[in-house]
Amino acid sequence: MTDNKFTFVNIDELESEHIAAPQYSYWKSVFKKFFASKVTIFFLVVSIIVLTLALIQPMLSGYNPSQHVNINVPGSKFNPPNATEWFGTDSFGDSLFDQVWLGARTSLFIAFSATAITTVLGVIVGAFWGYLKSLDKFMLEIYNVIANVPFTLLVFVLMYILGRGTTQLIFSLSVTSWLSTAYFIRVQVMIIRDREYNLASRCLGTSNWNIVKNNVLPYLISVIVTSISRDIPSFISLEVFLSYLGIGVGEKTASLGKTISDNTVYLAQSPHTFWIPVAVLALITISLYVVGQNLADASDPKTHI
Repeated sequence: MTDNKFTFVNIDELESEHIAAPQYSYWKSVFKKFFASKVTIFFLVVSIIVLTLALIQPMLSGYNPSQHVNINVPGSKFNPPNATEWFGTDSFGDSLFDQVWLGARTSLFIAFSATAITTVLGVIVGAFWGYLKSLDKFMLEIYNVIANVPFTLLVFVLMYILGRGTTQLIFSLSVTSWLSTAYFIRVQVMIIRDREYNLASRCLGTSNWNIVKNNVLPYLISVIVTSISRDIPSFISLEVFLSYLGIGVGEKTASLGKTISDNTVYLAQSPHTFWIPVAVLALITISLYVVGQNLADASDPKTHI
């Protein structure tokens, strides 16, 4: 028996440590799940188009709601949609297309600003509220008092006190709404705060801030996205409702709610001045809601299996 009859095998000691499971990437799985739905892609495209028009169109048109340059031009008022004026004109002879997208920009700015304030405050306070048991009794008393007051009524009172305006409306929408978000986050945090890795972190002397930041909040991404997807359409609708009642944005500020309110009296005479802004409002709220909800579902690791 000679050596050439044998084949020497190289032993790799690290091979036994190889994990046979496929490599997992959280964000890659999120986007794979998100873009798997054709409905989601459709509404995402709609949302991008709507947001782009709301941002760019007012800058291109230079429309100013306080200046009615065509008010004395014969035949310029209440024109139906046509090739030149896509949405027609209103009672002042202004382009309804320019007016609607300027109003959409204002409504979106208010909704996104209020949502950002509500989410940041709600998530931070809610995370510590749910993790630190010493805060629970104190915060619950505050929540029970404010939660028993209807939110819309509270916004009404604040707007009457502060007066009309974009800044006042953002403040009124976010001053107490963050507390509901905080309570929502608090419940989710209480579910995971006593898990083994959090107990181990406390035993090792890890600060509460690091535990909340590194061990708690990353598991709440889908919950936070769900809250955002719910708040943005809700704030848009509430802004429209308040402006429709005349206690929203200022008189010289364009918004979807103010546009709808101003054209309500012309519903029988020129229905396009009313129904087109309503249709744009519905398109914005539905597309943002669908995209947000599907993103929230895709952010849940349980859906990545």
